[in-house]
Amino acid sequence: MKNFVVIMTFTYSYEYAVLKHLLEQEGINHFFENEVIANVFPFYSNALGGIHLRVHTNDVLLAREIIDSLQLPKHLKIV
Repeated sequence: MKNFVVIMTFTYSYEYAVLKHLLEQEGINHFFENEVIANVFPFYSNALGGIHLRVHTNDVLLAREIIDSLQLPKHLKIV
């Protein structure tokens, strides 16, 4: 886990459903921190600072290319 960096933050899991599929399809090492607790208790998402997309440092550039190609809404915070 120490070689994973946060590259994007979401509030709800539906915001990254397509992105998650694309990352898995490309074989990018990633995980969504706080995903389970935010799905069980959606109002905790803000208290936890959101759901953080963490990507392995070797895959950051490819993951950013995928994110850029999706043209995600501007209210999402890209780290």
